[in-house]
Amino acid sequence: MTNDLLTTFSDQLADAVAAAAPSVVQVQGRRRPASGLVYADSVVLTTVRALGREDGLRVRRHDGRTLDAELAGWDPTTSLAVLRVPGIETTPIVPSASHARVGHLALAVARSWSNAVTASAGIVSVIGGPLPTGRRRAIDEVIRTTAPMHDGFAGGAFLDTSGMLIGIATAAAIRGLGVVIPAGIAWKTAATVLEHGRLARGYLGLAGQPVALAEGQQRDGRDHALLVVGVTSGSPASTAGVLVGDVLLEFDGHAIESPEDLLDLLLGDRVGRKVTLKVLRGGAAIDVTVTVGERPTPKTGD
Repeated sequence: MTNDLLTTFSDQLADAVAAAAPSVVQVQGRRRPASGLVYADSVVLTTVRALGREDGLRVRRHDGRTLDAELAGWDPTTSLAVLRVPGIETTPIVPSASHARVGHLALAVARSWSNAVTASAGIVSVIGGPLPTGRRRAIDEVIRTTAPMHDGFAGGAFLDTSGMLIGIATAAAIRGLGVVIPAGIAWKTAATVLEHGRLARGYLGLAGQPVALAEGQQRDGRDHALLVVGVTSGSPASTAGVLVGDVLLEFDGHAIESPEDLLDLLLGDRVGRKVTLKVLRGGAAIDVTVTVGERPTPKTGD
């Protein structure tokens, strides 16, 4: 009876890998290829680590057919890259509708150097974040797993036992545990990159530092705000009339207590929009309307 259960479970895992395998492709962008996921028609999602360069990219399907690929854009925070691959004609992989839980068994699936399917199994060990990925950059949440992954797994699939996508493998590790970007974050990033050619980051052109509010200035239990200590000439903040010495209380209706709070709100969907800043100036709260600019995106490798 025990052997029958193990055989059934083993077959279930193999079936999950086989079902997802056609949507896992080989990405040829460096000396040793890595992996990618078919995100949508003619679109593959992978990691910058799988590329190594921005031109001469190719994608190899499960049946061995190789196609030219073009880098549509990438996000410096997650290091996820989007490739346009006309004619790939492969069913996109499907993200799981449920969230991974610590203790869940999961499968990492990738393509080997010969384009064969390769898989490893492990448990979801840690779910947490944010994970800093650079100066003022962080991924909101990552999954860490015991599933062994070498460089070829970069851009590969991380599946639940039914074969649904939990996340995209990075082949990076923290304290011996592989790092996976959750599918929800990866899919949102890919959609924004496709829309903007990159993940647009908003820009105001001001420098600030946390400052304690006087008792009469506190609101909604908040005792800190952001003191403006610098305004770049010609920037959106300068054009709007923001002054050094202003105390920024809110951005677009959201409380601001630190530079990180402001950076988190400067997302792609706010670029080009007019938003309201609530500031303290001379002890009085006033509204300042500013049009959010766009911060230049660093080049690959920065």
